[in-house]
Amino acid sequence: MNRNGLFALLFHTVFILFILAPLVMVVVVSFTPEAYLSLPWNGLSLRWFAAIADHPEFVSSFWMSLLVGFIAATSALVLSIPAALAIGRYRFPGRDAVIAAFLSPLIIPHVVLGVAFLRFYSTTGFLGTISGLVVAHVIIVVPFALRMVLASVTTLDRDSERAAASLGATPWRIFTRITIPLILPGIAGGWIISFLQSFDEVTMTVFLAAPGTTTLPVRLLKYMADTIDPLVASVSTVVIVLTFLLMFLVDRLYGLEKVLVGRG
Repeated sequence: MNRNGLFALLFHTVFILFILAPLVMVVVVSFTPEAYLSLPWNGLSLRWFAAIADHPEFVSSFWMSLLVGFIAATSALVLSIPAALAIGRYRFPGRDAVIAAFLSPLIIPHVVLGVAFLRFYSTTGFLGTISGLVVAHVIIVVPFALRMVLASVTTLDRDSERAAASLGATPWRIFTRITIPLILPGIAGGWIISFLQSFDEVTMTVFLAAPGTTTLPVRLLKYMADTIDPLVASVSTVVIVLTFLLMFLVDRLYGLEKVLVGRG
């Protein structure tokens, strides 16, 4: 059995602390009783969590982010599953072009995408609409969903599918009863990563959001442009806690290793 040495353990510890330090700092600052960003040296307070109720625009933007993220992640999977099955199982003319088309949003800066969508939506009447925002988010999260599903498809053992076909199962029944369950870890992981990417997107969304379609990251950005106080930290802490609870629930119900790594 290979074991990590002392240097490796120290390196991993420092690396994890480096990653977690900003999150911990945001959580700590959110409990300050002061009216400015500071550590709670004078005691802990829930003042800024109560202040969220005085800003209903943050709550509405949170629900907007959930809605857009859910639709975008689900739509990305609807496109990625058949694409991954075709790319992973067949060799056909134009296959490399199809892969490049699906993954191309990864190499295009989101600022460029935001300006492009702004110009296009301004001429087509989709600017400021939920449908236009969802379409833009689908385009930027499809690569993440495709990569996760494709990883499951390429490692899939097709003996079960062949056995079902030899017993008279229809292609649709094989797809729904065998293929989908076998690639479910990639599907679940692709949906979660796509949802988080959509929920956290701000660079492109800031060009497309209207007063009625402002997502939470854009709302926080606009708020910080005018005011810097611990309210931003308290809202961020709520999102951090909800994300942690979601990951904990997924781990208890299915296992994060299966979902994000694809191991059975």
